[in-house]
Amino acid sequence: MASVMEDPTLERHFKGHKDVVSCADFSPNNKQLATGSCDKNLMIWNLTPKARAFRFVGHTDIITGVHFSPSGSLVASSSRDQTVRLWTPSIKGESTVFKAHTASVRSVQFSSDGQRLVTGSDDKSVKVWGVERKKFLYSLNRHTNWVRCARFSPDGRLVASCGDDRTVRLWDTSSRQCINIFTDYGGSATFVDFNSSGTCIASSGADNTLKIWDIRTNKLIQHYRVHSAGVNCFSFHPSGNYLISGSSDSTMKILDLLEGRLIYTLHGHKGPVLAVVFSRDGGLFASGGADSQVLMWKTNFDSLNYRDLLSRHSKRVTPDPLPHLMDIYPRSPHRHNAQNGTVEINPIVADTQSGDPQVVEVGRVLFSTADVRSLTSGRDQPISGPGRTHMRHREEEDEDQEERFAGGMTASREEHSCIPSSLTSTLENIVQQLDILTQTVAVLEERLTLTEDKLRTCLDNQVLLLQQTQQVDGSDEEAEGPSA
Repeated sequence: MASVMEDPTLERHFKGHKDVVSCADFSPNNKQLATGSCDKNLMIWNLTPKARAFRFVGHTDIITGVHFSPSGSLVASSSRDQTVRLWTPSIKGESTVFKAHTASVRSVQFSSDGQRLVTGSDDKSVKVWGVERKKFLYSLNRHTNWVRCARFSPDGRLVASCGDDRTVRLWDTSSRQCINIFTDYGGSATFVDFNSSGTCIASSGADNTLKIWDIRTNKLIQHYRVHSAGVNCFSFHPSGNYLISGSSDSTMKILDLLEGRLIYTLHGHKGPVLAVVFSRDGGLFASGGADSQVLMWKTNFDSLNYRDLLSRHSKRVTPDPLPHLMDIYPRSPHRHNAQNGTVEINPIVADTQSGDPQVVEVGRVLFSTADVRSLTSGRDQPISGPGRTHMRHREEEDEDQEERFAGGMTASREEHSCIPSSLTSTLENIVQQLDILTQTVAVLEERLTLTEDKLRTCLDNQVLLLQQTQQVDGSDEEAEGPSA
């Protein structure tokens, strides 16, 4: 077991959000941390002590996901206002609005080349977008309930998604077909992601479990039940050797995937933990939760040289091979439960010199994509000066009683059953009709995209024909001139 000096330590805590912190991501250069919240604001924290933080204003409902582009020049955010925004992380606060979903957007992520975005939504669809042309590309429609999370594989050839239909689906981005389905959940599948090599996917569930699947063999290779409540989120360490998870039991757990065991339980949040993420180099990780806090931790436990660690593993004598994530599969059900030998950490903030950073509020819309549902774009127009600040204060006062996002992260609609039977049947009929409408809209979206491409091709062909006709007419006139 690691010594005390090698245990994770809480370095800083950031205060600025006024409601539940729902998502977080580090910039590629590890100099900034972006967080989204139920207060409808995107915050970008500069990790340099005493540096200013920026609050980006624009979304009209809860922010559900946030992700930096690989270059760090853009930040994408998803929201319950049915939109995705691309922000420039600067004092200008410019944003581009993407609209095509017909319900809350639950997650957003850039592809590894930064050219595409993938989103998951309560309209039961996964959508892929082009970043450079700022346009919707195509939908992946096979989920039968809300989609909670969608992620690209490291090479961008696959997409993994999960949702309230209790499935994890694997998609081929070339054929746009679902190529595999992983089930075996007692509740909603809440989060999914690929490991750094792209050979495995992990998924978490409202049934308190974490599962790791090898997508080359379609086998469940590790199964953890270390939390006492639903698992809301997790993050792979860049090395692929560790995984951190956040849960509604108010704790974070760090798993050693090489040894297949729980090594740390972290406390610090008062209420559900809704966001955890490692930095790109693995030296830091951040967490956010229902207590509106953003905590930044120093990893420490991964300071050992990987080759030395693996060498020590190979010298150990065990009756069975050690469960290596990449190439060892269990001979029997491989469930890992919480163990008494794990380290419990109740943190004390190490950085006591850095006070709460000064927050600068910015944000204006630069560009809005076409809305397939013909919604008006008036709400996207910025209100500048003191009027905007006053209006936002009024909104926050009026919405204090609004439903909190934390409770909805791990509770599926099936858990809310305090409704008379007659009303239940009516609601079920309405839901069925809405499902049909959603599917119809998705089909129309794809047809509109195809029609647009065909029209563009026809217009290009007509331009070429006109040019050719003009050239022929010109040559005919030149030929007739001398004869006349």
